[in-house]
Amino acid sequence: MTRDGDADAHARPLPRDVTFALAACGLVILAGQIALGTDKALHFPPDQLLRGLLAIVGLDAPLPHQALLQIRVCSALTSAGVGACLAVAGALLQGLLRNPLADPSLLGVTSGASLGATAALLALGGIAPLVVREGLGELGPWLVSGAALVGALLVTGIVVILGQRLTGRGGIAMLVLLGVALNSCMAGAIAAVQDGLFAAQRLDLLGALQAWSMGALHERQPYHVLMVACGVFAAVLVIPRVARELDLLAGGDDDARSLGVDVTRVRVLVVVTAAFATACAVAAAGPIGFVGLVVPQVVRLAVGASHRRVLWLTLLGGAVFVPGLDLLQLVVLGERTFRPNVQMTLLGGTFFLALLFARSRSRLAW
Repeated sequence: MTRDGDADAHARPLPRDVTFALAACGLVILAGQIALGTDKALHFPPDQLLRGLLAIVGLDAPLPHQALLQIRVCSALTSAGVGACLAVAGALLQGLLRNPLADPSLLGVTSGASLGATAALLALGGIAPLVVREGLGELGPWLVSGAALVGALLVTGIVVILGQRLTGRGGIAMLVLLGVALNSCMAGAIAAVQDGLFAAQRLDLLGALQAWSMGALHERQPYHVLMVACGVFAAVLVIPRVARELDLLAGGDDDARSLGVDVTRVRVLVVVTAAFATACAVAAAGPIGFVGLVVPQVVRLAVGASHRRVLWLTLLGGAVFVPGLDLLQLVVLGERTFRPNVQMTLLGGTFFLALLFARSRSRLAW
């Protein structure tokens, strides 16, 4: 029985059914996130939640806790956007590299964002002159997110420029090696900074760096929503232009070229889009692992391997997966929730252990 045969196609749910199910789940999950929040003392019942949401767009009078509700709305939308960006970035890279274990952090974008955020935290924490720190005091959250975005985009530019030169000689494997090298360089730089802070007994800055490295989905602001919206918008623009080509690339670059695919164009589009979406997500919420690995795997199990289905449903699935896991934590743990990078690492490691056992039993190659 073939994977793409008629019997397999009939056995899988229709993409339309999966889309409607994901959209419905996503709306319910976002409403739950907004209603509960991390503060157990203040929950919004359905009638107040509806009134508060209408007040945001000017169709009703504001509630007494309208400002808190708006923060929760921004946090919920940010979590959905972060999930969508990371998931679709993973699916794009997996299609390009023809490897289901490819991850958005593979290109070094996450490390670049971490290095940019580290530089911003150092400036705010006492490294910059006093007059600069005082001027940037109220802009601290903006500065950290903006520096993370700049760092990620700089790495994206390096990957694209050097990748264009290297992949022509060594194939796509050179792009992966470039990402590994960049990750190592930036991880070493961050480790050197942390070692220097430890030697100087700047435990406050060390704590801030560690907190940022674990990610954050709560207490987000409108500019965080705007960041992830830019990443989602870029993915929406690019998916129709690369989905068919990624299917053809599954047979190898030479076969794809013989079928009329501009391999260089597709490669640049995929790398830039995946890196930009990852940069937006990391700048808004910090580094969050495994989303780009788990969600595309689940979507492929549900609808098959066609990128014309996988990419769109992965975008939607990521927007449901991250808020859904956050809501589950809110319901079970209340205020004492794990930071997103912690929970994703725990879940992602467990998921791939199970996947490895399943693959070994079925004797299927990667």
